[in-house]
Amino acid sequence: MFDRELYGKRIDWFRKARFGMFIHWGIYAIPGRGEWVKSIERIPDEAYGKYFDEFNPVAYEPVKWAKLAKRAGMKYAVLTAKHHDGFCLFDSKLTEYKSTTCCGRDLVKEFLEAFRHEGIRVGLYYSLLDWHHPDYPKYGDLHHPMRENPAYEKEKIDFSNYLAYLHGQVEELCTRYGKLDILWFDFSYGEMCGEKWEASRLVKMIRKYQPDVIIDNRLEVSGSGFGSIVTNDPSDFCGDFVSPEQIIPPKGIYCEDGSPAVWEACITLNNSWGYVQRDRNFKPADMVIKKLVECVSKGGNLLVNVGPDARGIIPEESEKILKEVGGWMERNAESIYGCGLCDIEKPDYGRITGKGNKIYYHVMEAQVGYIPLYGVKKEQIKKIRLLSDLTELQIEDIWIVRNYPDMVFVSLGESPLLPDCHDTVIEVELMR
Repeated sequence: MFDRELYGKRIDWFRKARFGMFIHWGIYAIPGRGEWVKSIERIPDEAYGKYFDEFNPVAYEPVKWAKLAKRAGMKYAVLTAKHHDGFCLFDSKLTEYKSTTCCGRDLVKEFLEAFRHEGIRVGLYYSLLDWHHPDYPKYGDLHHPMRENPAYEKEKIDFSNYLAYLHGQVEELCTRYGKLDILWFDFSYGEMCGEKWEASRLVKMIRKYQPDVIIDNRLEVSGSGFGSIVTNDPSDFCGDFVSPEQIIPPKGIYCEDGSPAVWEACITLNNSWGYVQRDRNFKPADMVIKKLVECVSKGGNLLVNVGPDARGIIPEESEKILKEVGGWMERNAESIYGCGLCDIEKPDYGRITGKGNKIYYHVMEAQVGYIPLYGVKKEQIKKIRLLSDLTELQIEDIWIVRNYPDMVFVSLGESPLLPDCHDTVIEVELMR
């Protein structure tokens, strides 16, 4: 039975953190054509095996990754412990198809230690699919590389063996690597959903070892669909948050009873999850900042993905973007952490976030003259500050604004340009 009180306690930190790093990394970084390359190109195990034999990330220093995430203002990070190709970045006792076999390193253990040291909460992604395991469905499956290979049409498999493997590996992650903050499963599709994974039993086991861990909704759904977490009758395996992918919900996400749902938009920094050498379509820092603010203003989180190369290096472009985002966060993080929906209509010039008795007006487009602060009255206001440096802003009362006596206006100075070209944040503190 879904316990709403326990749910509220375990999800509290996540609602406040708002900004995280996703890391898609594995042997698919060697072909450099994305994490789905084995499926898209119908590569058989024997051909894909050369990447396993070659994988040796000599430049992998997760401390550098953790410091970059911290500098960007990210409060949590999620690493792919196992993706769809079945390769494990951790020392599983249930397979030799793992990093400790090919390169002698438990990459998950190193990741967890480095990020915890920087005070960043840690999560692990685990694929429900497995294109390497002999008892995972092949011919006729929607995604398996051998889905159209007639050689597998009459193959007999024992899916219970795969379920034992899946549950066993999740138990390893839950019992051998210390406290986990997030388990990010990916993904359900067609009939491969819910109890096909024996999801109730799986979640019960997870809660036994990691009672405070939060889980995404993909034991029930794919990136499409919200799952029963938003209904009045959540399942035992509904998860703790909705996980829209490569989209920010136009109006946020709400439950059937009208309450705001907990959600996290996961997006790529360029157009790819895993490393793609030719993908130079990187989102600029300005866009990342504005999309982060958009998510928070709608009550959600933003999880931004980086795809390190086969050596273990995060692309230079990604580093540059995240450092620039971090510069803005250093000055304006109070308008992000712990903030969320504010019951004021979105202004033309940007967005609004809020927490407690503070409202944050995110001015993303320069205005002619003065900035209107919607939704507040003069007598409600205790003080107004420019968040980046805490400069006092005064309520303007000159003839230009007197046609709008019920509106509060402030000035950002005589320049037609905003003080911060990305997003200038005005903090309004209300009387209690």
